[in-house]
Amino acid sequence: MCWIGLNTWLLHDKGFDAYPYVLLNLVIGMIASLSAPVIMMSQNREAQKDRLRADLDYQVNLKNEMLLGEILRLLEKREKDVPKRYGDDD
Repeated sequence: MCWIGLNTWLLHDKGFDAYPYVLLNLVIGMIASLSAPVIMMSQNREAQKDRLRADLDYQVNLKNEMLLGEILRLLEKREKDVPKRYGDDD
């Protein structure tokens, strides 16, 4: 906005960039071309972090599932052993 205001209203006939604002478009294009690779690199890094986080979550969930399975097996074993031990009291 400042660029257009300076060229159009303040400098009138002495504007350094004529109406289609070719120099302005060049500057904006250069900024975009320099910022695009940086944005892409940050997105790739974030994707790598997400993949690592998902892998760690999977490993934790798998370990918890195995431990819960072991606990359930132990509880089932105890449940089967309880009537044998205390069955004589009836």
